[in-house]
Amino acid sequence: MGYIHSEDLIFEKEDGIAILTLNRPERLNAFSLGIREGIINAAEEVGSDDSLKTLIITGAGRAFCAGADFKAIGAGEFPPKAAEGRRGVIGPLGLPVIALSKLEKPVIAAVNGVAVGGGFALSLACDIRIASDRARFNTQFVNRSVSGEWGVAWTLPRLVGRAKALELMWTGDFFDAHEALGMGIVNRVVPHDDLMKEARQFARRLAEGPSLAIDMMKHLITAGEKIDFQTLVELEMYVVGIHANTDDFKESTRAFVEKRSPVFKGH
Repeated sequence: MGYIHSEDLIFEKEDGIAILTLNRPERLNAFSLGIREGIINAAEEVGSDDSLKTLIITGAGRAFCAGADFKAIGAGEFPPKAAEGRRGVIGPLGLPVIALSKLEKPVIAAVNGVAVGGGFALSLACDIRIASDRARFNTQFVNRSVSGEWGVAWTLPRLVGRAKALELMWTGDFFDAHEALGMGIVNRVVPHDDLMKEARQFARRLAEGPSLAIDMMKHLITAGEKIDFQTLVELEMYVVGIHANTDDFKESTRAFVEKRSPVFKGH
């Protein structure tokens, strides 16, 4: 298992899975330039590395992410940069979640504790959310007199509906993992000590699957949010024709005929 360790994050690779841990536990993993830059870099690295099939994002300590670092903001360190260099100047503060949205591989949030404000929005920018039974959520923005960031006005209503999204945004009340499950915000709730085990097991299942088809499912669902039904059906049929010429498709057919489990190679 290789890893890259910086002050504000830990990036690990194991068995086709990348794990990005936000690593500012003393600040409840509130956003820093290092965390913003790390999310962007992790998305880019996972996207360009064919050996990596999925990305898990989690937090160190008792928080997933507390969002903006208001201690730093109170000290006059505002507005924070999205990233170093040119993209930190021309890119919006939401640039890290844009990088995640462009990653066509599965992204799993392993929500280990509190996820509030931008940290809540970060979890929503992932494809799947597996929550510890200790996780707590809060949109938080109204409590800081801001309207939202990191795409929350796009992601949240698509999960819970317009009216519920407005209620959660307008009240800024906390809700726990089981309430989040009931609203469809998280996919599953697991005992805290089993969180990373469950996240890894799910990620490994995806990594061992037909990754081209899995990645294209994400692409098609994303496309379906922007195009009409007929266009989507036509796109699906076009993509099926592409899949028919892949080694994974041929392997799945052979495995079916031979009554065995397929062994996918991702091509």
